[in-house]
Amino acid sequence: MRKSLLLVGAFLTVAAMAQAKEVVPEPVVVEEAPVQIVEKEVIVYRDKEEGFRPNGYVDLQYRWYGDTEGQNEDFAGNKWDKEGELTPGNDNWNPANNYSRIQLMGKINMTEKQALEYRIRTYDELDKEDDRIKKSGTDTRLRYFYNHGYLGDSKVNLTSRVHYRNNGHDDNTQELEYQARFNFAEYMFNNDFVKTTDFTLAPKYKYVWGDDNSSDYDNRVGLDLSSYHELPWGFSFEFNLYADQHFYGQDQYFNGGNTKKDKNFTLDMEAYIYNYTKLYENGNFALGFYFEGGYDDYSYSQEKMFGTKHIAADDKLGTTASGTDDTDYSLYALPGIQADYQVTPNFKVYAVAGAEYRDWADSNGKSASDWRWQPTVWAGFKTTF
Repeated sequence: MRKSLLLVGAFLTVAAMAQAKEVVPEPVVVEEAPVQIVEKEVIVYRDKEEGFRPNGYVDLQYRWYGDTEGQNEDFAGNKWDKEGELTPGNDNWNPANNYSRIQLMGKINMTEKQALEYRIRTYDELDKEDDRIKKSGTDTRLRYFYNHGYLGDSKVNLTSRVHYRNNGHDDNTQELEYQARFNFAEYMFNNDFVKTTDFTLAPKYKYVWGDDNSSDYDNRVGLDLSSYHELPWGFSFEFNLYADQHFYGQDQYFNGGNTKKDKNFTLDMEAYIYNYTKLYENGNFALGFYFEGGYDDYSYSQEKMFGTKHIAADDKLGTTASGTDDTDYSLYALPGIQADYQVTPNFKVYAVAGAEYRDWADSNGKSASDWRWQPTVWAGFKTTF
């Protein structure tokens, strides 16, 4: 009986173990949610390309010229009074003393190809009772430019220029000129020491006439050369040549009034050197040394038109073309101290105090030994837009 119970117990134990092995938990199935890719619209903001906007600058300046050193005495030692009474035969070698000049100048780039430059100078006598002062009137100059661009595949830029000027002195001589300006600057010297920013050859036609619009006119054809070079240490150099063949409406007096001609060839040269050296700077304020000087100008005339003057009553354009020499020149140097204050990035005020040292007495291009100082001060502002 006992064996039977043991057998039954063992059987039940084996059966339970077999049943336990057969019980396997069912796997848990986890359903993954489907992945949805949602593309969002991306907005890219780009700076809008701006078209051409008119731009330029305006410069307004007041300038004072003082009395030239030794103005009451000519270079031969002859005295002359305040009213300009001189010993017969002596010239008033610098009549422009103690006067002021207001200058408005600027440039407007109207389109990508068109620009207008203007310069208006008004002179005023500061001592109305002093006959030595002969600088007065308004000098107006306007220049219109049209940039044609490069010629073909070259680096030569062609610009047309129309020039008008009314000098505002004496008989208010006016002039109208057209130039075709070919700029070869990109073919010229450009390195670490010399940078040529302008080298222009310009064939031209100019018409000059008096205020009365009579037959007293001057037709001119010619060729100009203008150049500008930037140099190291704040220096720059400007060189210009003006060649003109004159065809006068009336015969002009030359050679001391002994010759009358209706044609003449002239060649004028300008050569200037400029320098600005900064001496002190603090924030928007700067103080520097300013210098300019050179030939202003050197002139050659096929007919003798320089030197001793002979004024003919029926001759207007010839009043300054009746000397006894065929060359004339004037040299000068103008040092000064310049102060600048940059009020805003587009607005600057400035002032310069200096003196001009010039060979005022030279009249025949053969001597430069007589020099005199004339003090000058100018101040103004420049704004860009």
